Amino acid sequence: MTLARSSPPVPPPAVAPQARPVPRLFVLLTLCLILSMFIGVSLGSLNIAPRTVATVLAAHLVPAGWIDTSSVSEADLVVVWLIRTPRVLVAALVGAALALAGAQMQGLFHNPLASPDLIGTSAGAAFGAVLAIACGLAARSLWYLPLLAFLSALSALFAVYAIATQRGRTPVATLLLAGVALTALIGAATSLVISLQFANYQVAQEIVFWLMGGLDSRTWIHVGMVAPCVGLGALIAFTVMRELDVLLLGEEAAASLGVPVESIKRTVLTSVALLTGAAVAVSGVIGFVGLVVPHMVRLVIGPAHRRLLPASTLLGASFVILADVLARMLLRPEELRLGMITAAFGAPFFLYLLLTRQRDTALS
Repeated sequence: MTLARSSPPVPPPAVAPQARPVPRLFVLLTLCLILSMFIGVSLGSLNIAPRTVATVLAAHLVPAGWIDTSSVSEADLVVVWLIRTPRVLVAALVGAALALAGAQMQGLFHNPLASPDLIGTSAGAAFGAVLAIACGLAARSLWYLPLLAFLSALSALFAVYAIATQRGRTPVATLLLAGVALTALIGAATSLVISLQFANYQVAQEIVFWLMGGLDSRTWIHVGMVAPCVGLGALIAFTVMRELDVLLLGEEAAASLGVPVESIKRTVLTSVALLTGAAVAVSGVIGFVGLVVPHMVRLVIGPAHRRLLPASTLLGASFVILADVLARMLLRPEELRLGMITAAFGAPFFLYLLLTRQRDTALS
């Protein structure tokens, strides 16, 4: 009697992997950014009807002749496309850059109270801009002020890194102390330049206004200035998200897992310098964005950088756009400085974080 061979089991049909759904938070943040940009173009010292804004934007985004703009006045065309749209785009790029830089700094220093200002880039950019205004270069060409501010930001970072690095290693604590010390030194030099300009009231006023931060008179040229640097900085940041997650375990643990710790530090600092330098170069000094926005996002979605970095980028862009809308509308037709608005929201939140950390420390 022969036994029939049992046929091998037929494997179940392969099921195509389903696309991972996009988290609701990112959809919400993206919609919030689009709505913020539309609000930023519509509202200001002179409100423009949403239908008019949509018509003008559509006419410039689709092929010529597809959208009829005959019902739109010439003044509205100029205000929407040449004045407010570039201003809103610069605000979005500045907010995204500062928030993304802050998220990286908080991950690198393992401290949710860290911000891009710690390594001297903001102070360096401010010093370069003040020099450009004081020497009259800013009045000669639109490019001198952002160029000097950006180069000064990179120079400040290079100086901090050179001071903190010994025998090929850059301790985070030493980097922090070197950044604080150099920031104070650059601030003193900036104050000296300002004090020498008191006799020239117009120049001194321009310097003070720039240091308070603002986006008035921003054009498409400024968009072209800041966009490449922010794009490059963001690209660098998104390539080290996994390594930043591993660094949260500590440098020794990260090194044992094969992470090139010192190389990642240099990469993160380069990204932060590009983002912060480009942002400050076109907007002036705007505080608390890089501190508050990443911390708010972290409270909602946790510390994983693969989600923290893009979410901080989107929320930072929306935050600065809406802050700029408030700066334009609170005392219209006059404008408040943007740095005042961000500080008014950021400083109370910073104090809340300090009090919360002190309470948690006391309980533990």
